[in-house]
Amino acid sequence: MSVVWAATSPESGLFDPVERRTEVKDLSDRFDDLRSCGQGYVEVRSPNREFPVLTLAFRDDHAVVHLMSDTGRMSLLVGDGTAPSGAEVEVPIMDDLAAFTGDFVLDTDRAWDLVHDSTQTPVAGPLGEWCAL
Repeated sequence: MSVVWAATSPESGLFDPVERRTEVKDLSDRFDDLRSCGQGYVEVRSPNREFPVLTLAFRDDHAVVHLMSDTGRMSLLVGDGTAPSGAEVEVPIMDDLAAFTGDFVLDTDRAWDLVHDSTQTPVAGPLGEWCAL
């Protein structure tokens, strides 16, 4: 199955906004490269539709997942308890670090599994509880 994605460049550490249409394996390989670097930002969508877009931002073992369901409509996936509710965690959003409370932080491997699993089926089920922004 193919997906459209854009991600941080492992070489420069900067977000490369050029979308690629590849097989899911190429996206997985990029995530693995970024995981080795310790942080990254990935946007992924179906090649057949502009929306929804899932984003995964992570730094070390902390990740945040956004869902852009339409122009101007964005939600955050509720965290899995990886970070305490009152904690503040910074992850890269494109090229800048952004702070999120522990309420929206997931374990990076779990967040990747959720995003990756959503690419495996044309009609992905809900990933969890979402909070509209």
